[in-house]
Amino acid sequence: PRYYTYGTTFFNYGYIPQTWEDPSLKDSLGNGGDNDPLDVMEVGSKRLEMGSITPCRVLGHLELIDEGEMDNKIICIALSDPDASSIHSMGDLERVKPGTIDKLKDWLKRYKTSDGKPENALASENPTSTKEAIELIHETNSRWKNLCGKGSGFVSDGHGFWLDAAGCKGHSSSSSSSRTSNLATWDD
Repeated sequence: PRYYTYGTTFFNYGYIPQTWEDPSLKDSLGNGGDNDPLDVMEVGSKRLEMGSITPCRVLGHLELIDEGEMDNKIICIALSDPDASSIHSMGDLERVKPGTIDKLKDWLKRYKTSDGKPENALASENPTSTKEAIELIHETNSRWKNLCGKGSGFVSDGHGFWLDAAGCKGHSSSSSSSRTSNLATWDD
């Protein structure tokens, strides 16, 4: 498990499999991706089981700048959450759970300060739309496919690792559906 010494974690934290924030892809401020899958902050009212795969509705995302790296955070709500039928966007989140967006931003900026590190920054104080977040998921999935050797694009060798997984770099799966079975799904 991952433990944080700053404040109370009021969300579930996870990631979207088969996504990759490419360090060679720069944002408008010149920050490259953090070399990890996309992080997810699930804002429902229930604690989710660690390691669970949870269908979620994407609401938007915040771009955290963490030690000079772009570290996007997808904001979502579990489809099983009692509030999911009322929350379809970041605006709905604020209407149904007032103050949640400000609490997320504060936590992201300050969560490393209790360990003696400086505050993080956000590229924008305003979260993106659902559409923009889903576009980011698609883009990072394409980057993962390229890293894995299954996409049509090129990824430089400077990322510092390679993937040794079923369906990657010459490994084969029994069918095309099994190659994508771990791809996270999202509800628009």
